[in-house]
Amino acid sequence: MLAALPLPLLAHWWLPPARHVQTPAVKLPNATSRLHIVPGVGGVTRMRGMRWLAYIAWSLLCVAAARPQEFGPVQAPPQSGRDLMLAVDLSGSMEEPDMELGGRRVDRLTAAKAVLADFLDRRASDRIGLVVFGQRAYAVSPLTLDRESVRRQLRDAMVGMAGRETAIGDAIGLAVKRLRTQPAEHRVLILLTDGENTAGVMTPSKAAELAQAESVRIHTIAFGGEGGVISVFGMQMPVPGMQGGIDEETLRQVAETTGGKFFRARDTQSLAGIYAEIDRLEPVRHEGAAVRPRVELYWKWLLAALSVAVLSAVLSWLRGRR
Repeated sequence: MLAALPLPLLAHWWLPPARHVQTPAVKLPNATSRLHIVPGVGGVTRMRGMRWLAYIAWSLLCVAAARPQEFGPVQAPPQSGRDLMLAVDLSGSMEEPDMELGGRRVDRLTAAKAVLADFLDRRASDRIGLVVFGQRAYAVSPLTLDRESVRRQLRDAMVGMAGRETAIGDAIGLAVKRLRTQPAEHRVLILLTDGENTAGVMTPSKAAELAQAESVRIHTIAFGGEGGVISVFGMQMPVPGMQGGIDEETLRQVAETTGGKFFRARDTQSLAGIYAEIDRLEPVRHEGAAVRPRVELYWKWLLAALSVAVLSAVLSWLRGRR
């Protein structure tokens, strides 16, 4: 658009002049001595002035069309989100088929995966990390905004891949280690288990004290039915009298020590309700990536061009009245 600035001048220099229709001359007998009153170069000067006003207006329009911009001050827009670590139990008891999903009976891990997948879908602005534990604890996904990678890791998790026992204390300790580098208000751990601590080098109470010292808030979820299930002629039948082996008291103590909440989920519906309640926790606001917004300036040049056009129109009107 700036390259178009000299177009009016080039057109004036290179294009042939317009052809004027010749009209008969007006004869003024005995008026030779009064010809000095006929306007001379003054009219030409006014025409040239109008031509330069038009060129100035054209130049201003070209600059406006080029969209001049300037960078505004650096801004860091706030974003709402949390840094969450999920700790999921993969011990042998998670294959207990006492859950119902879609009208069919499934094991606890399958039900937990389905609910967690829906939970991840709603965490668009959160960074999620994943820890799985059995006899040992493993961090399979660091804190990331890539929810699909966390979902894949969770989908590939299998009962017993970390051992058949349950190391709740070690899982808490590993999650605390991953969260300690984050700001204190971001450190949240959601622990899902269906058993009691039977392995590991750290007890849940000691791990809770460590989490409290590192300002990590832990929400614990005791997941499992009231009883076990036995096979009768190939059919899975629930037995209410059998104990699930969930240490609710310890999980409640861990949550209270760290300022979190304890939840008890006996079926898939209650587990989904628990994650919905966790969704309603107050989100943490943190600054996003710094940006410098672009400020448009074309309107100033457009306004100047319109002002010149109005001035030219006013001058033409005044000239026509003379």
